[in-house]
Amino acid sequence: MTRVPVIEARRGSEVKFGSDNTDGVQTETDVKVAASASAADPDIDPSPDSVPDDEPPEGGLVAWSQVASAHIANMLSWGYGTGFSVFQLYYKQNMHWPNAQVAWIGSVQIFFLFLLGMVSGRLSDAGYMVHSYAGGALLTVIGMFMTSVSTQYVHIMLAQGVCMGIGGGLMFMPATANVTTYFKKKRSVAVAFSGCGSSTGAILFPAIIQYLTPQVGFPWAVRICGFTSVFLAVVGLLILTQRKLQRVPAPFFDLAAFKYTPYTTFCVGAFLMYFGLFTLLIYINSFAREIIGFSDLQSVNFVFVTNAVAIPARPIFGIIADRYLGAVTTFGCNTVALGVMAFSWIGVTSGSAMYAYSVVMGFVNGAAQGIVSSAVSSFVKDVAKMGTWMGMVFGLGGFATLAGPPAMGAIIDASGGSYLWGQVWAGTLIVTGGVTVLVSARLLGGPPKTGFWPRV
Repeated sequence: MTRVPVIEARRGSEVKFGSDNTDGVQTETDVKVAASASAADPDIDPSPDSVPDDEPPEGGLVAWSQVASAHIANMLSWGYGTGFSVFQLYYKQNMHWPNAQVAWIGSVQIFFLFLLGMVSGRLSDAGYMVHSYAGGALLTVIGMFMTSVSTQYVHIMLAQGVCMGIGGGLMFMPATANVTTYFKKKRSVAVAFSGCGSSTGAILFPAIIQYLTPQVGFPWAVRICGFTSVFLAVVGLLILTQRKLQRVPAPFFDLAAFKYTPYTTFCVGAFLMYFGLFTLLIYINSFAREIIGFSDLQSVNFVFVTNAVAIPARPIFGIIADRYLGAVTTFGCNTVALGVMAFSWIGVTSGSAMYAYSVVMGFVNGAAQGIVSSAVSSFVKDVAKMGTWMGMVFGLGGFATLAGPPAMGAIIDASGGSYLWGQVWAGTLIVTGGVTVLVSARLLGGPPKTGFWPRV
């Protein structure tokens, strides 16, 4: 007799492989129980292929297509946020608003990206990932088109800062958390490839704005970004597939998570890192123009350079994390290196040095940001709560990014246009955050069995 797994199918419970008899042989009674449960609840499918399995598949067409969908989500969310420096320069030059005032637009956008990630992460865990992705894409597109017709500061703030920030936050977190449920051994690499979308978007959309504005005007350049976003969002939504996992009821903000000391320590480190991170990305082309003396068109090249070199950095350090150091340790080391680059910014005084700095800083930044989601997932013991725990880290990071760039702008304005103390401030924050993350890695891994550092 051929032995086949028996299915325990009970209404209101998860469908699992099991056995109700001693020899593991499926009996007629077992079949009737499964069939009756399926008839009573149409959501229960007794076939083995439909049974939820918390063990990730580690590959395949469906799994890797989710990486592509998350890549697009990152393009439409972080692409605009990371590439905001082009808008920063345009608004300052054409609207004549001060640095700190303009920076608030980008900061509010990034703030809502992080904050809504906490909400959308929970929605993803509850099974509403597709709904969150679609709603976020719609808000992002609406925000972009409304930006194209806005001329007042408050209107641009609401359209580009609030609307696009909320939309991006609803998109990127569910898509990223979904990738982590399809991979375990290759998780860092998969998340890194999906995270490359932030660099891809930060090249594509600023390039459209910069090179088409002289040809068709700023409003139509922004609308072209909107039409491009519509196409990308439709593609991402069509290939998005959420895994069938057991759904565990949980609040949007899981306070019990902070009783876990390694996770709490990591949150502190990530908060400090994000407080200083976006000051580098937003002000790099303003620095190139105002301090080094590049033209508007030349200064935007540094946005492209920093994001282009970040693309290969993400998968490279994803491989390093998976095979050698672990995601948390890799993220901590890269964050410390990014802080060192913030201090190194002080020594940039010429055009050639500016290009060299942009290459190295972009590579290190890509290495740090590309591994953060995988690092957070290392602390999550219950995969069904992946979105919630990841969302909380990004939610806290949102408050850091809300104040970071405007604080940098205020420091620059108070220093008479000098970037020195702003650079020192950013470097100190990021290095301290990186060291704190490394402490969390040691707490997570415990005393290493061999060598000096645990592989986590």
